[in-house]
Amino acid sequence: MNNEKILIIGANGQIGTVLTQALRDLYGQDQVIASDLAAVPTMPAGPFETLDVLNAVRLGEIVRQYGIGQVYHLAAILSAKGEQHPKWAWEINMGGVFNVLEAAREYRLKVFFPSSIASFGPFAERQNTPQHGPLEPTTVYGISKVAGELWSQYYHLRYGVDVRSLRYPGIISYQSMPGGGTTDYAVDIYHKAVLKEDFTCFLSAGTRLPMMYMDDAVRATLSLMDAPAEKVKLRTSYNLAGMSFTPAEIAAEIQKHYPEFRVSYQPDFRQAIADSWPESIDDADARNDWGWAPQFDLASMTAEMLSRLKEKYAR
Repeated sequence: MNNEKILIIGANGQIGTVLTQALRDLYGQDQVIASDLAAVPTMPAGPFETLDVLNAVRLGEIVRQYGIGQVYHLAAILSAKGEQHPKWAWEINMGGVFNVLEAAREYRLKVFFPSSIASFGPFAERQNTPQHGPLEPTTVYGISKVAGELWSQYYHLRYGVDVRSLRYPGIISYQSMPGGGTTDYAVDIYHKAVLKEDFTCFLSAGTRLPMMYMDDAVRATLSLMDAPAEKVKLRTSYNLAGMSFTPAEIAAEIQKHYPEFRVSYQPDFRQAIADSWPESIDDADARNDWGWAPQFDLASMTAEMLSRLKEKYAR
């Protein structure tokens, strides 16, 4: 990576918090500048700058001040919140992408842009959804991700911007609380189990979705960003897979550790969102191009999540 500085936009979020610490562990605390709308107590120690991603002038100031060479653009309004406020979500999601891509063009920045399985819609194959296929999402979040993928490819082809992207499945972590995503039930359910509370799931028991443990998601992100440019053959976004399971299956796995844990099901508006997404993902391109392979399955992730959360709540 040489000695260039890294900027994390949206560092307070579920992925941002963990990725910031991982990058600081790799490259040094002062090499990684975290940014978000405001600082929070849980932010890892190190440089922090207040940044609204819609403020292009402020973004440019930070890039120049620190000599930024890489940007991880994680700020976005997620699926469930986006459906409640679609115009607001579109303006933030797309305005942020344009500001980052324009900064990358002007300052020759390397960019990571996270896409999502929300890019797929009801016309995509639901089993082993291929890398190349219909992208006709029915949520504003998914629409913004498809648009971001295409603009990323455009800036690469037109201006030579080194932008790289992953279509994340649902991400599960113990470090932060659920943040408004349709897959966030799979985070909240672990908290309820450790607190010995019953859990009410907003998806039906048999809703199968692609998921991934945070450690694998961070490792995939760093692997893609570290890959030689000639190995990054897709400049829209790579399919990424870890595991697929239903709420009933994750509940059963938790009950191996907490036999008294009880789950009920009350599907809400998020059920329709989940029903438009794939059940499993074909990520052969990521495996072939830059050597991706997950390390966690449902059983190992569940053991790790429960152990970590038990320690967290004990503190």
